Amino acid sequence: MLDRAAQIFVDAGIEPSDIVRIDVPGRGQSASSEAPVRPEVEPAIPALQSGSLFGGRTGVMIMDAHLLRSPEAGAITDLLQQTVGDECQVVLLSNGRLPAPLAAHAKKGAQVVSVRKMRERDAAGWLRAAVRDRRMRLRADAQAALLERFGSDVGALGQALDQLSVSAGPISADLVRDRFRNRPDEPIWHFTDALGRGAVDDALRRLHGLLTHSHPLVVLAAIENDLRRRALAAAAPDIETFAAWAGYRPESYPAKKNWQAGKRMTDDNLTKAVDALRRADATLKSMPEETHLVTLERLAVSLCYRYGR
Repeated sequence: MLDRAAQIFVDAGIEPSDIVRIDVPGRGQSASSEAPVRPEVEPAIPALQSGSLFGGRTGVMIMDAHLLRSPEAGAITDLLQQTVGDECQVVLLSNGRLPAPLAAHAKKGAQVVSVRKMRERDAAGWLRAAVRDRRMRLRADAQAALLERFGSDVGALGQALDQLSVSAGPISADLVRDRFRNRPDEPIWHFTDALGRGAVDDALRRLHGLLTHSHPLVVLAAIENDLRRRALAAAAPDIETFAAWAGYRPESYPAKKNWQAGKRMTDDNLTKAVDALRRADATLKSMPEETHLVTLERLAVSLCYRYGR
């Protein structure tokens, strides 16, 4: 989304120095929650009211616009309707539904650009095409190794292919793993899905990647949330009840997925999984940092066994 936003400003002839970026804070993350317009959002008001000091065009980029509060969205909408013309280019980046007044204004006169999130299987197709276009000899296991190292980051995958293109002969997985040591920054549900499949090797690989970018307690919280949903599904008499407890719509994919996962677990495995999580939580919060990795590795292996049976 940032790349598309940057291109919009370039096409409008707006220099990076003339772009005002507004990062809308999430719930509970603002320095002040009392004012109608929070301090983090307030700079958007003068930016929309006045153009560039040197008579050129100015740009306003509002990140996470779906997190705007109603008074903030109303104030920004009023300014968009009244004052923004050719002297200002406004880009709203949103991962969710815009507040009502802003959504109505955007529907009337804004250009809407949808950016589809790249998933690993999408990246695999992109990688095969890129290898073919470059006429490279890349073995199937080497392509899998590249996805392990870079995930769905096609920009980094392209740079890696450029480096590998000078290699003579077919490129192997060992060559890829020896040359590239990075870990992909990927959604945590890839890890919990691997636990659910009982895929020990995949779960441990993804765990190591997560710990490169996240704190162990963040990973532990994700495991706890996943196990909680399984426990709710195991206790619920039907999917409608489970959906109400978990905050899902009964017909939604997450509701069906977690309902089936919970019903597959025996009471014994559920009890042992909860106990393993409790012991790991106590260890992470009381023992030295050096023990955290092995603690989470042991927890992941244990849950693969309990989930995958």
